[in-house]
Amino acid sequence: MAPLSGSPFPGPSSDDGAAPARPPGNLPAEPSRFIGRDRELHALAGHLGRSRLVTVTGVGGVGKTRLAIRAAQGVQDRFCDGVWLAELSALTDPALLDHAVAAALGLTDHTDRPPRACLLEQLADRRLLLVLDGVEHLARECALLTHALLRTAPGLSVLAAGRRRLGVAGEQVFPLSPMGGADGVALFEDRATAVRPDFPAGAGELVAAAELCRRLDGIPLALELAAGRLGALSADQVLDRLDDRFRLLTGGSHGALPRHRTLRTAIGWSHELCTPAERLLWARLTVFAGLFDLEAAEYVCSGPELPAEDLLDVLTSLVAQSVMVREDGPLGPRYRLLDSVRAYGADWLRALGDDERMRRRHRDWYMGLATWCELDWFGPRQAEVAARVEAELPNLRTALEHSLEDSDEAHLGQCLAGTLWFCWVGCGRLAEGRYWLERALRAPADYTETRAKALWVLGHVSVLQGDQARAVGALGECRELAERTGDDRAAAYAEHRMGCLALVSDDMPRAERSLRAALARYREIGELNSNVLMGRVELAMAVAFQGDLAGAVALCEEVREVCEDHGERWTLAYALYVLAFAAFSGGDRRRARALLEECLVIDHAFHDLVGAVLALELLALMALDERVEGAAEEGMEGDAVEAAVLQGAAGRLWRSVGLPLFGSRFFNAPHALCERRARERLGAERYEECLREGAGLDLDAAVARALRGAGGGRAAAVPGPRGPQRHPVPETHQPASSPAAGAGEEAG
Repeated sequence: MAPLSGSPFPGPSSDDGAAPARPPGNLPAEPSRFIGRDRELHALAGHLGRSRLVTVTGVGGVGKTRLAIRAAQGVQDRFCDGVWLAELSALTDPALLDHAVAAALGLTDHTDRPPRACLLEQLADRRLLLVLDGVEHLARECALLTHALLRTAPGLSVLAAGRRRLGVAGEQVFPLSPMGGADGVALFEDRATAVRPDFPAGAGELVAAAELCRRLDGIPLALELAAGRLGALSADQVLDRLDDRFRLLTGGSHGALPRHRTLRTAIGWSHELCTPAERLLWARLTVFAGLFDLEAAEYVCSGPELPAEDLLDVLTSLVAQSVMVREDGPLGPRYRLLDSVRAYGADWLRALGDDERMRRRHRDWYMGLATWCELDWFGPRQAEVAARVEAELPNLRTALEHSLEDSDEAHLGQCLAGTLWFCWVGCGRLAEGRYWLERALRAPADYTETRAKALWVLGHVSVLQGDQARAVGALGECRELAERTGDDRAAAYAEHRMGCLALVSDDMPRAERSLRAALARYREIGELNSNVLMGRVELAMAVAFQGDLAGAVALCEEVREVCEDHGERWTLAYALYVLAFAAFSGGDRRRARALLEECLVIDHAFHDLVGAVLALELLALMALDERVEGAAEEGMEGDAVEAAVLQGAAGRLWRSVGLPLFGSRFFNAPHALCERRARERLGAERYEECLREGAGLDLDAAVARALRGAGGGRAAAVPGPRGPQRHPVPETHQPASSPAAGAGEEAG
């Protein structure tokens, strides 16, 4: 799900005569030509038209994934909210299933609710097809989730692929057989030509190819492995070697082999034909979960018997033999092992007695990657970091899992969970971050520094989720631990996050004291990063709420300058919001909208729901003062319509953020003022109609509408990397001298 887009769901289609947009989704590009299976595709499409749950079953390597994805592509026009693939084969912890599915759908939820509740709510009114691939090892958990989704979301359909059925009521099972003779030969010839363009060299090779397909029972993976050998062998030589292998394993029987044995035999035969270096690399690569890049493979898998400088050649050879798959994407070439091939190699790694050492090297690489990403988050490569951490999430999970399995290395799990704060907070994964942080802190560890960091990160996440009790507990323990051990950095972060808690709790004097104290501590230890800059923005909010708008502007101008010097964008969006509010309060509507639009574009690019929804709330208030050409009553109704629609969109998004407007009197002021004025102009019935219209908009559509403005024509920015954050902003259209006083009047 490593999508780089924002909200996965489309808004209403335009009526300007343009061709309707293709439904959204995250189906991957096919790595090679899809051959045959016409009858199966037609039948599977028919099942999807009649049943809301279809499960494709079959032995490993029979082509379940390729068929499911191809069929999903063929029916995606039936689903206005798209077709979405959740790849589950690399997921080992059942507790992360809901997180993984939400991530595949591009859904973000900041609340502390269970992720399943968020999934059910956000999918309730959607019409989409969810493809669950690799469900067999999580069959029970997938069955429970699928049952809940189908019961709650009447427009949802599920296409599952695995070696066994889910066992959910209403499930239509689609057993997938191996390829027929003609399709099998066509597949073999296509893959053989990719390896050896002159294939077939003569009629004899065609006969050998047909016999190979028969011997391999038409299992696509086995056929591709055999075709991969044609770079060094003729089809007759491949057939002779395969025939000897089958005779050896079956005692000379010429009868049909059980298909699961056929696949394992074909994989084992391919393994025997590998060089020692290829076999060793194959085994070591099995510690990776999902995709990985060359640099990771070189670090984890190299050694005296497999030098790093030779690894690329060995890797390329495994790709040529169809043992591995190469995928090209925004992050460059990446590689993966097919599930059946990976399982075979993992057995060999265990037999070598090297699996634990390889897992530690894997963990060490991704610990280093997380550290690099944390440092690079404060800089011009934030978007790259967000994309990288999204792509590496399966391997990061594996690294966390390995660290937390061993009590002697639990401190490394705490360190990794804390280091990934920018992933949990900045890339929209608060709920999963909470899971790993809580688990890491339950593990015994004597390293106080790593525990202190995990504690303040947990406190931060809890504040953003609205769980004040957990935030107080975690931050209090962090502060006590920091003071006892002299950890000045942890003490500064604990103080900072206590200030944030006061801010969202409407205790502005305490928020200001804590934030100023934290910033002073940061200066003493020389700390400067996105967190520190966000602390300055939060201080600006606190002083603005107490009436010092000029002071807030000065703080945010300083933040803006530092952000621009360092190429930082994430914190910049919040500084721009404060500046937009100040311009709006001072009557400079044009400047306010320009600043707010830039803010919203950044929030949207990072899929920052909190920043985006707060910007929408202020834009809704601004819409009341903007004219719409041709609207009734000299534009007044049109302006109010736009305001109410944006409020409706913001209201829907707040459900994914948490308590609307944090339950704060200060933060509620823009909304309350806008609602009162819009109701007065439209009347209660019309206002509610507009709210419902806005509630039908997803993030992309709401942002596009807000950026167009009242009668304008600007289009929304192309969505970028995901990365929500939760930080409050100044409130509403009040005299610059005292925003807080005006807020109390309107909200009371």
